Order: sequence, then structure tokens, then C-alpha cells
Amino acid sequence: MEHLLGEGWQVISAGGATGEAYYAQHGEEKLFLKRNSSPFLAVLSAEGIVPKLLWTRRLENGDVITAQRWVNGRELKSFEMKEELVAQLLSKIHRSKELLDLFKRIGNNPLTPSSIVNELNERLREKALDIRIINDAVAYLKKEIIEVQPDQYVVCHCDINHNNWVLSKEGDLFLIDWDGAMVADPALDLGLLLYWYIPRNEWKQWLAKYGVMLTEDLRKRMHWYVISQTIYAILWHKQRNEISEVNYWISYLEELLEIVAVTEN
Repeated sequence: MEHLLGEGWQVISAGGATGEAYYAQHGEEKLFLKRNSSPFLAVLSAEGIVPKLLWTRRLENGDVITAQRWVNGRELKSFEMKEELVAQLLSKIHRSKELLDLFKRIGNNPLTPSSIVNELNERLREKALDIRIINDAVAYLKKEIIEVQPDQYVVCHCDINHNNWVLSKEGDLFLIDWDGAMVADPALDLGLLLYWYIPRNEWKQWLAKYGVMLTEDLRKRMHWYVISQTIYAILWHKQRNEISEVNYWISYLEELLEIVAVTEN
């Protein structure tokens, strides 16, 4: 990586699941480098959603290296996800026509409720997994498919964990790590954020900052997506034999289905 930057640069791994991110420093100058980052980085940078893209270079093996401006800042704390800045930035992302057009142009098919159920069924068959609570959850997802059809599709980040939100010292907020982004129902992002970080009695207030009302339709769609993503989390951790995490998410899934039972009764 050093040969791309010239003499005097020190490059170290930034860690992460993919091992494709790096920090580079030359005196006081710092860059964030990534190998084969999201193809949407230029648009995300232009709209101020991620730190500024400085350059892109293609290697002889076909890999693409991107360099972004280094942001002096920090990740958000869990309690800070309530802040208006978070609601405003997520609203900006979901309303970005440029981002949506780019996703569609490169053939990014929408993540529909039916495609989610089909994929979950396929994964469960492949792993020969037969866990009652997961079977009950998938049965619920299938039963409610018609009730959760979105009236619009937007670009969703799909991983709104507070660690992916970076606040600069100047007060600018960025949402990073776009490798898993999809065209989907905005209720996917909204559901995960509200269920994980916002007390239920504050949902209406937070959504007002985002720019929508909390309707029964939105509530049902959010719950549906949170259940589906919880199943994905169980499968992900089970594949890595992370038993304590599997048990945590199974317990959470039970809570989600209890809410369904109370609501339907």
C-alpha cells in the first residue's frame, strides 16, 4: 500500500471484519484507505454522508484503492442515537434520489419481503437448522408478507449500529461502512434503529425529526424487519459458533414474538 503514497507514509491496518481498511500517516497528514470499497462512495462523499473522497486508484490486479479525508472525531455512543442529527442524516439518505438512481443503474434489485423469506428458508434448509422459535418467526414473516408491502423503496444502510456513526470535532455527522447497503423499505433501517436505541415512548418524537408519522402500518413493517434481521443475526453467530451471542439473539427473538402475540390478542 505504501508504494501508492510515496516515501514517508506509514500504513497500518484499521482492523475490521474484512481486513481491507487502513490508516495512512505522513507527519500531520492522515488518510483513511480502503480496498474495494462501496462503488457508491463518490456519491456518498458528494452528498456529505461519508468523509470526503480524495482519490481512487486501480491496481494491476484489478483491486481499487480509495482514499478519504481523515476525520478527527469519534463513534456515537448508544444514547446519542436519539439526537436530531441522526434522524436528519438518515432522512437525507433515504430521500437521496441520486443515490437511489445509482443503485438502480448498477442492477441492485430491491430487497423485498418475499426475497427475505425465501433467503431465510434457503439458509435454514442448507444448515438443516430446526429451532422452534426460528420456525415460529419464519412462519410469522410468511403469514404477514402481504401486510408489509412497502409503498416505496430507498437506499438503506442495513447496519445502523452506533459504531458506524462518526461525529467530527466540527460537529459533522457521517454514516460509514456501506458494504452491506441495499435498496429496501426504509422501515428496515428505522426499525433496527428505534428498537435498539430509542425508548418506545419517544418513537413518535424521533420519527417527527426524521420526517414521518408513526402509523400502524409503519409500526408493523418495522417489527417485521426487526424479526427478520434478528434471525439473520442468529444464523451469523451460529455459523461462527458464538454460542453466547446466539442465545442472546434467540432470547430477543422470543421477546419480539411475544409482542406479536400480545398485539394479536
